[in-house]
Amino acid sequence: MIFLELKNIVKKFDKQVALNNINARIEKGELVCILGPSGCGKTTLLRIIAGLEAANDGQVFIDGTDATSLPPAKRNYGIVFQSYALFPNMTVLGNVLFGLQQKKELSREDKLTKAIEALSLVDLAEHKNKYPRQLSGGMQQRTALARAIALSPAFLLLDEPLSALDAKVRQKLRGDIRSIQRNLGITTIMVTHDQEEALTMADKIIVMNNSFVEQIGTPREIYNHPATPFVANFIGTMNYYHNKTGEICAVRPENIEVSRLASTDGYAASIRTLEFKGSTTRIYGTLPDKSEICMDVASETATELNLIENSIIFLRMPQENQNAPASIAV
Repeated sequence: MIFLELKNIVKKFDKQVALNNINARIEKGELVCILGPSGCGKTTLLRIIAGLEAANDGQVFIDGTDATSLPPAKRNYGIVFQSYALFPNMTVLGNVLFGLQQKKELSREDKLTKAIEALSLVDLAEHKNKYPRQLSGGMQQRTALARAIALSPAFLLLDEPLSALDAKVRQKLRGDIRSIQRNLGITTIMVTHDQEEALTMADKIIVMNNSFVEQIGTPREIYNHPATPFVANFIGTMNYYHNKTGEICAVRPENIEVSRLASTDGYAASIRTLEFKGSTTRIYGTLPDKSEICMDVASETATELNLIENSIIFLRMPQENQNAPASIAV
């Protein structure tokens, strides 16, 4: 069932076009990532969904209702910002209770119960009497998440919620947010510029670039079947090369087979550099036509093949991975 629909959204700041005819449909209960580089329009789109910014044209439908002109308070969402936006003079519990104070229909006891339940969901109940300055960055972000979900909103908006955290904390919080979102079954829209975040967390990804939507699809669809050269290069790494008949083909580094043995359907390549990444090793090489190519192999395989710089290897490109996105200019 469609929960949120964006129809022909256009947003301009003076003469600059921030959003150019954006269309998207989000199912109830989905976690959708709006993914793209800085300045592509993703945060502006989130603010229009939230009612914090007005579109110049187009419509926003929430749960079947035209919400284009509704103020933020009437849209029934919870929002989590990159900066946490916690009150430093309030405890963790106080921060979560703050939003609930507007719920006049709830008794004091009900508000307290809801706040504790939300803190329990994010594993912070035992820290309820601490102040933000006494918490790690990850715990502060979980407090902000608890404050948002305590309101029992119809949907959640997350604006780059993990970008200020270090890698280990980000990885854990990705799992925490996904688990909470699934348990609650709450429709969630998350802005991010991190491809790994989008691929690991999202049911659906909206890839944006330069005010346009480039592609909408599941993480597997986006990764395995990119619709444009931008998507192919922004999500992971893509190699472009000319096959035996001169056609332009595309292949991911992990799909290239590396061997020391020549074959009739293979390609010779000279190794330029090797990059050890723990369980895998990335090989940067040069094809006979001087074009560059990179491959990922298991580090154990790299050792067995005795891969060293300036040596020659032979590559085989699986046929099913040779479909290049449209409109490639090489």
